[in-house]
Amino acid sequence: MTTGSTLFPEWASADAVILAWPHEQTDWAPWLQTVRSTYCNIIKHINKAGAGVILLCPPTQADTISEQLPTDSRVLLIPAHYNDTWVRDYGFLTCEGPDGPQPVEFAFNGWGEKFDARQDNQVNRRYLAKLCRQQLTSIEWVAEGGALEIDAQGHLLSTAQCLLNPKRNGQMTLDAYEQGFNDALGAHKVTILQQGHLQGDDTDGHIDTLVRFTPQQALVIQACDNRPDDDHFKSLSALCEELAQRLPEHHQYRLPLPAMFNNDNERLPASYANFLICNQAILAPVYNQPEDAEALAVLRQAYPQFTVTGIDCSALVQQFGSLHCISMQVPQHTLKDAVISQLQAGVSVYAG
Repeated sequence: MTTGSTLFPEWASADAVILAWPHEQTDWAPWLQTVRSTYCNIIKHINKAGAGVILLCPPTQADTISEQLPTDSRVLLIPAHYNDTWVRDYGFLTCEGPDGPQPVEFAFNGWGEKFDARQDNQVNRRYLAKLCRQQLTSIEWVAEGGALEIDAQGHLLSTAQCLLNPKRNGQMTLDAYEQGFNDALGAHKVTILQQGHLQGDDTDGHIDTLVRFTPQQALVIQACDNRPDDDHFKSLSALCEELAQRLPEHHQYRLPLPAMFNNDNERLPASYANFLICNQAILAPVYNQPEDAEALAVLRQAYPQFTVTGIDCSALVQQFGSLHCISMQVPQHTLKDAVISQLQAGVSVYAG
């Protein structure tokens, strides 16, 4: 399907960020209170960056959630049913269209049928589409927001390991993906990377754990230069080399790699590249690791016109994701005026 629209880069001005509240039936159950505290901290910083929060929540929990939020929060609660909280991968994307911002969704099948995602796959049509000025466009094939990175020139990055998982779109070729991203998201150039993957990543190598664009034609890369003996060193060094060959005009800012393990001694995919750009702020995940300070310093070099704030995401990575994975930005003028008005009024349940 050709939409005639182009995906906004993440640094486009945003009115809101979509999150989904962790509840007892999600995989957050063992860490529920800690993770909820993390969410409240993230909401505080999103609001500070000038965006409201659209918060999916269980229908029976709206009142109790309101009590947990910071008193000056700007949060619009959306009673909803969902499998889990990885909104980056099932929340709608927003494209710049001829009639204004256009919400676009792909099918979501739990990263290639690894997990039950049937309710997640209905969230846009059931709950979020009615918040938007323009009608939701649904693309029939599978893709996840975390698998896609685009700049202001319409240059889109993704990874072959993710796209070629046959449980996403069968035997769909990389050429077909390139054409599909051009038609659906207005990508003028598509670069599909062959290298790079983090242990513990259930997504098959989402780009938002590996490589991010900056507005100044540069790349922020989850590298491993600080750990030459790490299992990741070879593949992440190969990723940096591939990017140097395929995007030679882009300066590289290389992030250090932390080494985090859970109680079962499984390596956790703690990526400093999994940050959220929200207006003039970079909300950057940190993990209480020795590399945190260096990672923040690299991000401040890469985004000199943004305020970079570290947010403790050590709880989020216990479920093998981080800050970018749980969030989806909504550019300005996407939402209806009544939604914006209610969002700016404090904490309330959607009245539409």
